[in-house]
Amino acid sequence: MPLFFRKRKPSEEARKRLEYQMCLAKEAGADDILDISKCELSEIPFGVFATCKVLQKKVLIVHTNHLTSLLPKSCSLLSLATIKVLDLHDNQLTALPDDIGQLTSLQVLNVERNQLTYLPRSIGNLAQLQTLNVKDNKLKELPDTLGELRSLRTLDISENEIQRLPQMLAHVRTLETLSLDASSMVYPPQEVCSAGTEAIQQFLCKESGLEYYPPSQYLLPVLEQDGAENSRDSPDGPTDRFSREEVEWQNRFSDYEKRKEQKMLEKLEFERRLELGQREHAQLLQQSSSQKDEILQTVKEEQSRLEQGLSERQRYLDAERQRLQEQLKQTEQNISNRIQKLLQENQRQKKSSEILKSLENERIRMEQLMSITQEETENLRRREIASAMQQMLTESCKNRLIQMAYESQRQSLVQQACSSMAEMDERFQQILSWQQMDQNKAISQILQESAMQKAAFEALQAKKDLMLQRIRSQEMISEQRWALSNLLQQLLKEKTQREEELREILMELEAKSETKQENYWLIQYQRLLNQKPLSLKLQEEGMERPLATLLVELSAEHYLPIFAHHRISLDMLGRMSPEDLAKVGVTEAGLQHEILRRVQELLDAARMQPELLKPPKAKVLEPLEPTAPEEFPEPVRPSAPPSELEVPTSECVVCLEREAQMIFLNCGHICCCQQCCQPLRTCPLCRQEIAQRLRIYHSS
Repeated sequence: MPLFFRKRKPSEEARKRLEYQMCLAKEAGADDILDISKCELSEIPFGVFATCKVLQKKVLIVHTNHLTSLLPKSCSLLSLATIKVLDLHDNQLTALPDDIGQLTSLQVLNVERNQLTYLPRSIGNLAQLQTLNVKDNKLKELPDTLGELRSLRTLDISENEIQRLPQMLAHVRTLETLSLDASSMVYPPQEVCSAGTEAIQQFLCKESGLEYYPPSQYLLPVLEQDGAENSRDSPDGPTDRFSREEVEWQNRFSDYEKRKEQKMLEKLEFERRLELGQREHAQLLQQSSSQKDEILQTVKEEQSRLEQGLSERQRYLDAERQRLQEQLKQTEQNISNRIQKLLQENQRQKKSSEILKSLENERIRMEQLMSITQEETENLRRREIASAMQQMLTESCKNRLIQMAYESQRQSLVQQACSSMAEMDERFQQILSWQQMDQNKAISQILQESAMQKAAFEALQAKKDLMLQRIRSQEMISEQRWALSNLLQQLLKEKTQREEELREILMELEAKSETKQENYWLIQYQRLLNQKPLSLKLQEEGMERPLATLLVELSAEHYLPIFAHHRISLDMLGRMSPEDLAKVGVTEAGLQHEILRRVQELLDAARMQPELLKPPKAKVLEPLEPTAPEEFPEPVRPSAPPSELEVPTSECVVCLEREAQMIFLNCGHICCCQQCCQPLRTCPLCRQEIAQRLRIYHSS
């Protein structure tokens, strides 16, 4: 009884780890390592091959999984052409791909602790392979093509069933370390295998008729491929170089483990933030989950309906096939009956021929009797000759008549049998043609149904992909919202801190000043805080009044500068989508839909009453005369001037002649011209260290 092994479903933690590693590998600053180890995979996902091909990954780590095959369906090894390190240990691989020789850049191959029973011959095409680890497998022999690995430096074949080494291994002149089970070796002998790698290579070279040279004389091209830091041979010999290489690889892997731990900590922090964000968007997630359940239910119902229709069609085809088989059996039975009748007719013809033969024999016997009794009845012959001749003539006539009747009956039977056979042949050919037509019709129907099923499956798959894309977009939106909320909290903290600092500075200036000079500084500072660019004010004044009123009603007045800068009107909003608003800068999804809905209502009302959208009369902007308040009725909320500042009107606080043209970071004050700011190290207003200076350019 065959056993059916069902694929083990990965746990939620393994699935999250796989998604996190795939997202981490696709980041802009990601390194050349793709690590999907310990993800409980039964086969490598298709996305791994696509990621390695597109991002040119150098290291692929897939250890500690449940892999039974390296290459899944519809994937090609050419996608891993740039891989240099392939780690597959602690899996369930029974064989490597026959075309593994296409990985021409591979330098390290680790398949330790698997179920390999043989190595493909194409492994000899890995010209740059330096480390091959097949420890703890079920190998019984090694291919001769291992002798073509001209860069191989480390080979581990221990804990296998190998008893003989290939003689071609003597051609690998760069081999420094060979690990094997010396007690189970037959060729080379155990005493040679116990003596070390050099003794084994000397023995194989002697058997092959080659002269042995130490690996140090052949390592220069291999080391040059590794890099300029390893281009010179070490004076301490191959053992020291190998130990240094081991240390270097250990350092690399330890660095990788540290990076992996750091990434895991980042992942935990990300999950913690994601949980907090999910609490805030519980209703949205609940709706998406219910929507997903409904879609899954519809998919299941559709799949069950398709399976039911397929089973019904299969039963109908089986019934048709059974009916055709019964018709064929009935036709064959009729043909066999006709053949039986023909055989019986043939037997009757044989019997009639026997009767004729018996009559002829009787006639001959009578003639013999007549000839025998001729002498005795010589006297009676004259009297009876006439009657005898007459009787013979009558009998011969009767026999001729009987023979003629028999021949005519035989001919008629033969013609009847031929006509019946021809008729049966025609009917049989007609039945065969009907059967062929039914088969062609059934095949066309089956092909049409399979095409329909394929189209339905593609539609279901497209729905599933669309659903997954929506879920991922929602996750990305939640992540962006979380990041924006963090950034907003940080900005609010910095704003509060800056307000406190400015209040302290203002109090100090007010306490230390003996004259009314501080009023000048307060006036300048208040002008900087309350001032907007003139172009932006003009744009805001030129906005449609219903649109400005709509934004104020929706508590979105902070988007007025954005709408004014992009010159967005009600007609433009009527043609825009939520994605277009997101590109402009309106990130809240609910606010996007509410703005578009209210704008559509305004446009519908305007079609009924066109006077609602008449442009307002232009108002002349009166210049503002900033004055410093004598006392603060409410707490001052200072903030740095916006980055869109275009026409500053304050003058330099140092020379009091030129306009202020430089922004000081991190405080954000604009109080100096370009010439006076060069020797300054601290801001003249807040006395903070100047980290960066930015020049303001005025637009026409």
